[in-house]
Amino acid sequence: MAASPTALLTALLAMATVGNLAAPVAAARAFFVFGDSLVDNGNNNYLATTARADSPPYGIDFPTHRPTGRFSNGLNIPDIISEKLGAEPTLPYLSPELRGEKLLVGANFASAGIGILNDTGLQFVNIVRIPRQLEYFEEYQQRLSSLVGPAQARRLVNQALVLVTLGGNDFVNNYYLVPFSARSRQFTLPDYVSYLISEYKKILLRLQELGARRVLVTGTGPLGCVPAELALRSRDGNCDPELQRAASLFNPQLAQLIRNLNRDIGADVFIAANAFSMHMDFITNPQSYGFVTSKVACCGQGPYNGIGLCTIASSLCPNRNTYAFWDAFHPSERANRIIVSQFMAGSVNYMSPMNLSTVLEMDARA
Repeated sequence: MAASPTALLTALLAMATVGNLAAPVAAARAFFVFGDSLVDNGNNNYLATTARADSPPYGIDFPTHRPTGRFSNGLNIPDIISEKLGAEPTLPYLSPELRGEKLLVGANFASAGIGILNDTGLQFVNIVRIPRQLEYFEEYQQRLSSLVGPAQARRLVNQALVLVTLGGNDFVNNYYLVPFSARSRQFTLPDYVSYLISEYKKILLRLQELGARRVLVTGTGPLGCVPAELALRSRDGNCDPELQRAASLFNPQLAQLIRNLNRDIGADVFIAANAFSMHMDFITNPQSYGFVTSKVACCGQGPYNGIGLCTIASSLCPNRNTYAFWDAFHPSERANRIIVSQFMAGSVNYMSPMNLSTVLEMDARA
């Protein structure tokens, strides 16, 4: 029997409502992650390096309450983005579990300690520098092609979301690592920033060559405000002006690079996330975000808990939700959630040319 127009309209409205409620799941897509410790999901666990987070109390608030290699008390930024995509977290590329259908979820290639430049993080020895991360991405695509065929593999990569987080280590673990680093003798700060941007351009163009079509690129946070730098450089608890100057030079040039790349490509492939402003919101006014402090790390030792590594012997805060920083360099899970909420819904002051919710909506209609 034919349905009445009213019944059809009711059914369509119900389907639309269900579709809206299920939008994150419907938009589930592969997710690839490149970068440093802010986004490493555990690749360094498989490497002989000191840049690792595989011992307690890391992971104390993770669902398993065990360390995973994430530089967090719980979930990190890629995990929370995966939640928003309605997908399971991406596995580290070096994990033996990343095989078969798990490949369809994507992969995390990030490695703590790395930077835009290959000489960044030399003290950590065996880390997956960005050229190697890109080689692994090629290798991943070959493995995926073997699983689903070349055409479907290419489609999955083209439709994926990609996150790239680089740059902070090029300052704190290179240019400013020692009083007179090789790079600080070679370059003035403005010239060093220009050099970083020119090298970053090559990385982003290579990602596009490898099939990336939606790439979220985060600028550096406020480098002079992290507990490690407060402990080293601050006498009064104020952010270090020199490292803040570095971030203030780097981030606008990165945003301009992304605008130029999109213009040259003729499409909004790259999306700039203003991580500096996102962090400064809760660093300058922690109480309004429910934090008791944005200066002292939850886990560490020395001034601001900013000296050395977070270990079982460190001072540990009882409530991680009230600390903006988990350890000397990395935000707490709760701070990460605030940052990702800006990725998703932030205005053009935070996300340019659009936020992730807009991207997902546009791509779902395409």
